[in-house]
Amino acid sequence: MSETFDNLTIDRDGGVATLYLDRPEKLNALNRALWHAIPQAVAALDADPQVRVIVLAGKGKAFCAGIDLLDHASGLGGGSLSGTEGSAVAQRRQLYDDIRAYQRTCSSFADTNKPIIAAVHGACIGAGMDLITACDIRLASAEATFSVRETRIAMVADVGSLQRLPRIVGEGTAREWIFTGADYDAQRARDAGLLNAVLTDPAALAARALELAVMIAANSPLAVQGSKQVLGFASRREVDANLDYVALWNAAFLHSEDLGEAMQAFMQRRPPVFRGQ
Repeated sequence: MSETFDNLTIDRDGGVATLYLDRPEKLNALNRALWHAIPQAVAALDADPQVRVIVLAGKGKAFCAGIDLLDHASGLGGGSLSGTEGSAVAQRRQLYDDIRAYQRTCSSFADTNKPIIAAVHGACIGAGMDLITACDIRLASAEATFSVRETRIAMVADVGSLQRLPRIVGEGTAREWIFTGADYDAQRARDAGLLNAVLTDPAALAARALELAVMIAANSPLAVQGSKQVLGFASRREVDANLDYVALWNAAFLHSEDLGEAMQAFMQRRPPVFRGQ
């Protein structure tokens, strides 16, 4: 049985629900509609007692190419992500609220009672990393690539990777990935501890994700969900405090000349030249 939200598809198989990012023509880049649809879908699955495990995957050639820069161009160029008009102070306040809403999209995976298995194929860039670092278990196919890309577009990542990635792979590795914005292959991600396993291809990935989900779903949902809540008790509060801090930071400093240069370079398909202004 399949259900659809905005750019999302949910397939159910017994106690396992697979939540697909479904913008394959855009490599599942997160537009504004998708940012808002994800937490709605997760909340619906969380409220369904028949669902015991959620698999997060992507349709098409990639898991997620990050934030849809074209859909957010007006907000990244100045003002709020939602396009709200008003005074400079009002726009900064709206930008803060928008960032906090986007943070809740990623945090919905950490906050739901149901275990989340991320099944990654192809590119997992920027916002894709924000999504998977909020999941409980991460699997990938051998051709998958991973990148915390924001420093390359003059942004401080603000919806979860800075808070969660160091907890998963350690401070040194996380700082390398964040500061360089480089691409890392699946084996490097496995060696760093980001991934539980690397599978040969997307078909093997899907099969292993389902197999693991079925194993978890066979256990007591009270015990599994309780274990998730206890495991995440301390980190949820610490992560949220840090998310609030970065939202305040970007509300004040996001709209730099470097960000404008990054957007122009993206549109013109050329390397950006940053001046630190």
